[in-house]
Amino acid sequence: MSDGSRLSETPAGVVLGPLDSIADGRARNFVIQMRRGRFHGFVVRVGDGVRGYVDRCPHMGLPLAQKLDGYLTPAGDMIACSWHGALFAIADGACVGGPCVGAALTVWPVAVRDGMIVTAD
Repeated sequence: MSDGSRLSETPAGVVLGPLDSIADGRARNFVIQMRRGRFHGFVVRVGDGVRGYVDRCPHMGLPLAQKLDGYLTPAGDMIACSWHGALFAIADGACVGGPCVGAALTVWPVAVRDGMIVTAD
């Protein structure tokens, strides 16, 4: 039974879906219900690879996107917090602009295996 907690990690091996479900240079939200609580994360597709992050801004602890899957800047070159304008590098989640410079998003380990996006170690 869930206690309603918001989790910050998932077990390895959870299949999230096909890589083709996310267009290159776009992001997608994932919510995974587990016994201990619910995990909120997002995946950014970069070519044939992916980067995953916990959906929580280090500035205020809020989810980054106010619109479903709205994690990237209009140019698609940065992750943006829609609440306070913090900007994060897609490659490593480092905050490079806004109120939390020097902080970083929490990495959510994900990988592509046989064309499917899966949680990793």
